[in-house]
Order: sequence, then C-alpha cells, then structure tokens
Amino acid sequence: MSKKKTGHQFGKVGVLFGGRSAEREVSIMSGNGVLKALKSHGVDAHLFDTRERSLAELAAEKFDRVFIALHGRYGEDGTLQGALEQLGIPYTGPGVMASAIGMDKVMTKRIWQSMGLPTPRFIVLDSHSATREELRQVPDVLGLPLMLKAPHEGSTIGISKVVGYSDMSEGFALCAKFDEKVLAEEFVAGRELTVPVLGAGRRARTLPIVEIRAPEGNYDYQHKYFTDDTKYLCPAPLDEALTQRIQALAVQAFNALGCEGWARVDFMLRSSDNEPYLLEINTSPGMTSHSLVPMAAKADGVSYEDLCVEILKSASLDLKPSADWKPD
Repeated sequence: MSKKKTGHQFGKVGVLFGGRSAEREVSIMSGNGVLKALKSHGVDAHLFDTRERSLAELAAEKFDRVFIALHGRYGEDGTLQGALEQLGIPYTGPGVMASAIGMDKVMTKRIWQSMGLPTPRFIVLDSHSATREELRQVPDVLGLPLMLKAPHEGSTIGISKVVGYSDMSEGFALCAKFDEKVLAEEFVAGRELTVPVLGAGRRARTLPIVEIRAPEGNYDYQHKYFTDDTKYLCPAPLDEALTQRIQALAVQAFNALGCEGWARVDFMLRSSDNEPYLLEINTSPGMTSHSLVPMAAKADGVSYEDLCVEILKSASLDLKPSADWKPD
C-alpha cells in the first residue's frame, strides 16, 4: 500500500476523540493511536476533542471525513452522528439509528429477540421507582447469579455480579448512579468471546474470534485497559463448525441493527452445551494497545495502521446529499 497515495485520497481528516462520557480516558488513548496510525500512511489527520471544542469549530475545520474514536455517550450513541449528518461530514462506523440502538443494551436485546437471535433473559428496572419487593423478585425470575448493568454505558462501567439476594440493593444502587434504567440479565456461565465485524450488509465480514480470560472471570474496566493480567486467545480455540456458527451469528447481530463500517459483537459461550449468547454490540470499539479489534486484525495479518486506513475508507453518510447540495 502506497502511504503517499493512501493519504492523499482522504483529504483533511479529523480524529474525534476525548468527549464527555465516562470513557473519556480510553477515548484519548484510542484517538492518539489512530492519529499516529493514519499519519504513518501519509494521511492529513488532526485530533479534535469534542469536549473542548464546539460543533461550530468542527464545521470550521472543513474536514473531508472524520474517524470517530469516541466511546460511550455523546460519541457512540447517535448524537454526534446526527450532527455530522447535518454538517455533511462522512464519518466512520454505524449511522444515527444503529449507533443509538447499539448504545442501548435493552433496545439491542429486544431487537435481537425479535429476530430470533439468542441473548440472555432479562428484566428492566427503573432506577428511581423500583421497589425493594421488585428487586427481591428479580433473582426468583432470572436465577442466581445474575448481572446488573447500566444499559447506556460501556467498558463494564456500572456493572455488578449478584450472587445472593443481599447483593441486589448494592448492585442496583451502583447501576443507578450511571443510568435511568437498570438491566438485570441472566448469568451465562462459560467462555467470554468477542467478534469484530467490518463492512455492511452482504459484504460484512468477521475478523478472528477473540477469547477473553480475565482473572476470576472479572473483565472489568481496570483489567480491560490498564493491566496485563487478562489473557487473550486469538483465534479462539474453537472447532471450525462452532467458529463459523459464532461468526455468522455476529454478522446477523450486526445487520439486525443496521450497522455498517465496523463494530464488535460480544458473546458468552455457555459451558454446559457450547451455545452462544449475544451480550451487546460496540459500535465504536476501543483502539488502544489493549483493544480487541486490532488484536483480531493482527491475527488476520492486518496491521493496526492498515486497519485504521480500512476503517477510514468506509466513512460515509446515512443520507447521501443530492447532486446540487453544497456545504456552507
């Protein structure tokens, strides 16, 4: 790949990073990694912190396209995508609707359920009005252990494993700090897997499956980004038939939400019968030194730098401007 030719074809590129979500620290690491990678291919790339600078400044930069390296709210949830549609700036990753749905674990699971795709059973609780009696009944329905999650957060922020009735109140209170709703989800005992997906529709393809083995099964924020205690196996040690089944399911989950560009689909593979269950989708995955999409790409013979360029190539708009439309 010619670095000079690659860089010139993109024009001026913005790398949107930082932002206002609870995942700002991770986004800063992702953005700096992406910037360095794009520059290594001769791309005229520039960092743009969406917390520190306004949409007016974004418009004034006259970017030809942007690479979204933001994670969580205000960057991964469709709000920024909508602004970029208004500004007519092509961007990486899924569009407005797919980003908004993918950021909402409850809506994601409801759509997957409606499509007949396997996802753990769940109950949605209101952070403000759920009663003590309602909390007590959740383990009766879902069994123990179970998981409590903040539906609009990523990077395992606001997540708790409930092993007894007495843990419900504390776990619920933690989730309620981050979200208006609390997702109570059936616990699936087994192996944790993730599958990156690139492309769109019939052209969507998967990268090798990554298996995550965290200390005591605790793949929390610290173990994701800041320690080397977690072990990653890529490609995951699975037989060919099961590998193909999980990868096909990842593409189905990706397309069910209308995703395009790239995303990462997380699974649990139940130990008792090797049945895969969809947990969530990440529509703007991490691109740090510990991140899983670059890891899978490397196992497929694709460098971090080339992966960034491939993702940048896919930048687009949901609503294609008419032939006579011109930005201000």
